[in-house]
Amino acid sequence: MFRIVLKAFLGLLMRVLFRPRVEGAEHIPGSGPVIVAGNHVTFIDSMFLSLVVKRQVYFIGKDEYVTGKGIKGRAMAWFFGEIGGMIPVDRDGGHGGVAALMTGRRVLEEGKVFGIYPEGTRSPDGRLYRGRTGVSRLALMTGAPVVPFAMVGTDKIQPGGAGIPKLARFEVRFGEPLDFSRYEGMDRDRYVLRAVADEVMSEVMRLSGQEYVDVYASKIKQAA
Repeated sequence: MFRIVLKAFLGLLMRVLFRPRVEGAEHIPGSGPVIVAGNHVTFIDSMFLSLVVKRQVYFIGKDEYVTGKGIKGRAMAWFFGEIGGMIPVDRDGGHGGVAALMTGRRVLEEGKVFGIYPEGTRSPDGRLYRGRTGVSRLALMTGAPVVPFAMVGTDKIQPGGAGIPKLARFEVRFGEPLDFSRYEGMDRDRYVLRAVADEVMSEVMRLSGQEYVDVYASKIKQAA
């Protein structure tokens, strides 16, 4: 109950300070498993998304966010977990990708909302990059619909993904649910997985208006 009240208070505070515009929130089903998949331009995206969606949204996050020591560390762990819906996973290990995938599958099989950024990392320059196929595997393994979304303007609130957020308006745009039931049982077909990921990213691009780059964002970061 305390978490619900606090989330409502933070949501109200966010609306007063940042005056967000939310479009298409009605596309998120009121119950049952659903994947919300979108662009990622700054660190604060997940928190803002959690506050504009009525249902609790669960995300995979780096375990370093919740392993801090002392009062500050415990406070951050509680905040990211209870309010932000973050589930810590060691993604740097050899089995990090599998652990993240299985965690997302468990969340969906419990009938909850799972948030994912198909690009796999924050955009290095504001453009939209090629989506990885984790979102495809989750959709085909669980049968959950995918609701695409776009965060617009959050990069102006927290440029570079660090520092104290600035006061500025932003938008969250949700598209209609994407149904991939036609690919049932084909979650190991790499061509199908790529087609699903590309369809999701095409909708995210339409919603965000970003320039699309058909390479992985991680490669751009590695080359920088």
